[in-house]
Amino acid sequence: MSGHSKWHNIKIKKSKMDNIRGAVFTKISKEIHMAVREGGPDPDNNYRLKMAVQKAKDNNMPSDNIKKTIEKAVGGSAADFEEIIYEGYGPAGVAVMLQAATDNRNRTAAEVRRLFTRNGGSLGESGCVSWMFEKKGLIFVPENTIDEEALLSIVIDAGADDLNSVDEGFEITMEPTSMTEVRKALEEKKVAYESAEITWIPKNNVKVSDEDAGKVLKLVEELEEYDDIQQVYANFDISKEFMEKME
Repeated sequence: MSGHSKWHNIKIKKSKMDNIRGAVFTKISKEIHMAVREGGPDPDNNYRLKMAVQKAKDNNMPSDNIKKTIEKAVGGSAADFEEIIYEGYGPAGVAVMLQAATDNRNRTAAEVRRLFTRNGGSLGESGCVSWMFEKKGLIFVPENTIDEEALLSIVIDAGADDLNSVDEGFEITMEPTSMTEVRKALEEKKVAYESAEITWIPKNNVKVSDEDAGKVLKLVEELEEYDDIQQVYANFDISKEFMEKME
């Protein structure tokens, strides 16, 4: 997970923010749409929508855009997206799981298969790698923000499961339903956090040689850039030295 998170941060720094913002808004709009279709338009009674709206706000998506997306989903004027999970393997046996939102299942499956094959991987059957991941809330607090012991006390009391010291900060993990309370506790204590999301965290990571690292990152990057893919999860562990070269 730390390797994948680091790659995501590098990619943001290397790309133009306007392009990233546009891509992020598109993916968030799809998530809001699916959340409304699943549980209704009221965030207070639809936890998935509540998390999607919060993510939109975290990414500075205008309130009018959020409102219009919810209205379109209620009125049925937006595309009817289907949610699909794809699973497969990348170079060096890295497990890859994709969350897609598509209005054309055949198109998306064909393109995902092509991207895997072109980058030395293979699309697998449903369930082939999902057992290697667990769904969690994940919050990242940058280093030098707060003492580790003080941070641990705050988040554990709020319902977090664990706190790990990683490169450049701390990763706080929790059950998805505890995310709101943990965020609230951090905000009340004025502890700044860099990101907060519901994600799939690998139970074990696969160490990848520098020789294969570039191939793995290229596959992940191309999958992330495909419009129908909402999220990419992988269990690669790449050396700190290689990631620093990429940065």
